[in-house]
Amino acid sequence: MAVLVAGVGCYLLKLAGLSVPQAVLAHPVAERVADLLPVALLAALVAVQVFADGPTLVVDARVVGLGVAVVALLLRAPFLVVVLAAAAAAALARLV
Repeated sequence: MAVLVAGVGCYLLKLAGLSVPQAVLAHPVAERVADLLPVALLAALVAVQVFADGPTLVVDARVVGLGVAVVALLLRAPFLVVVLAAAAAAALARLV
């Protein structure tokens, strides 16, 4: 039952998005929000996964991995290199 309700809810949400008039979607504020919303959601997901352990805030090896990933991204490393460097740094931090 829960899967059916969720499926119908997703369909109705998509239908609601398709029924929004084009004039509303073409508004500069709506375009700006649509551009920035995925970035904000991804940043929030990363923050929760790195700094939370259940209901508590933690600072552990994941923070080291995130720092290495940020540095690798700033150096314009390929995505696979970023992931491998972050994983290696987190593993070494856990080892220490």
